[in-house]
Amino acid sequence: MCDEGKLAEWAKQAVSRRQFGALTGAAVLATYAAGGTAAEGQGTAELSERGVTFATQDGTIDGFMVQPARGRHPAVILWPDIAGLRESKRGIARKLAQAGYAVLVVNPYYRDVAGEQFADFAAFISSGGFQKVGPWRGKLDAEAVMRDTEAIVGWLDQQPGIDTARGIGTQGYCMGGPFTVWSAAAVPSRIKAAASFHGGGLVRPGNPMSPHALLGKVKASLLVAVAQDDDAKAPADKTTFAESARAAGVAAEVKVYAGDHGWMVSDSPAWNAAAAASGEADLLALYERALG
Repeated sequence: MCDEGKLAEWAKQAVSRRQFGALTGAAVLATYAAGGTAAEGQGTAELSERGVTFATQDGTIDGFMVQPARGRHPAVILWPDIAGLRESKRGIARKLAQAGYAVLVVNPYYRDVAGEQFADFAAFISSGGFQKVGPWRGKLDAEAVMRDTEAIVGWLDQQPGIDTARGIGTQGYCMGGPFTVWSAAAVPSRIKAAASFHGGGLVRPGNPMSPHALLGKVKASLLVAVAQDDDAKAPADKTTFAESARAAGVAAEVKVYAGDHGWMVSDSPAWNAAAAASGEADLLALYERALG
């Protein structure tokens, strides 16, 4: 549904840090206006957050974990977009934790590098991010993501504050979109909700590991949130995915949003406050239905 060509267009246009800074600042102001706190949970009694590391078949994965400080809550696995683990993704996780979820933001590039590599999309573009992440991203095929998910679920289920009687959710952005379906196929007994936001590569014709071809292994309810410009480029993909879900007996809402690729992410040039609020509401509704 998207080949991330939009990001390449932004890079060619040489968007300045000043422009990005204004966009990111507007996003933070919007978060406060909506009643949230961009860094809530740091040093407060409401949320507990920490950096984490644990073993996988391929090495030592790292990430950011945030959850309510008290009680037991369903877990959520958050797969970032191409720019990886950074503050905009930690902010999304904190907001989810405020709603009652224990959220792990994964560093998808852990096989090559640890921790945050780009502070935001401005840093990603200005430092040649596409070239840097190319070799790292090349290792993230379906099999690798599915192995990682098995390790992540096993680790989450051993953590304090995780309600293992309830299902696990997963959400992904851009390149992380297909990761959510692969995750749901990898551990169907535990992952009961998956949401892809402006995800790329959900329909890969002729590829047996295409997310749409693996829906027969999935036992989760799905939200496939499609960007309007991605849909304009590949309008048949949403229909193919929806038909595949119906054939597999998977509950899937496939919806085109009034935002361009990247609309859900506060440090993206395409960030759209109204469309992001709609996506967040649909995500919470999915989790409430599926993780009960």
